[in-house]
Amino acid sequence: MPNTKALLEPEAVAPCCPPLTERPFTAEEAETAARMFKALGDPVRLRLFSAVASHEGGEACVCDISDVGVSQPTVSHHLKKLKEAGLLTSQRRGTWVYYRVEPSVLAAMGKLLTLPAAA
Repeated sequence: MPNTKALLEPEAVAPCCPPLTERPFTAEEAETAARMFKALGDPVRLRLFSAVASHEGGEACVCDISDVGVSQPTVSHHLKKLKEAGLLTSQRRGTWVYYRVEPSVLAAMGKLLTLPAAA
């Protein structure tokens, strides 16, 4: 299990991009951020991402998060898209696959949308 304290420290965060208010994105930064937001732009994917992120221990078995109103193959498709966007990681244990939010993702996305401190 990862060291939770280390995940919460700023040094552990590897943001994809600078905060929107810091400077304009480079083409590469814009591509990376767009991939993440596009993946979360689908309501089913957003529900799945939220289910994994909020699950006890920060990890969820696909068997625990598949009740989102679509078929199991569709759930698998959406989870694959979240993984391709770098938002989730997965690990197979026996017949089940467990998903976890990529450790730096929530903090990096939060930093991306943070307003600068008042002067």
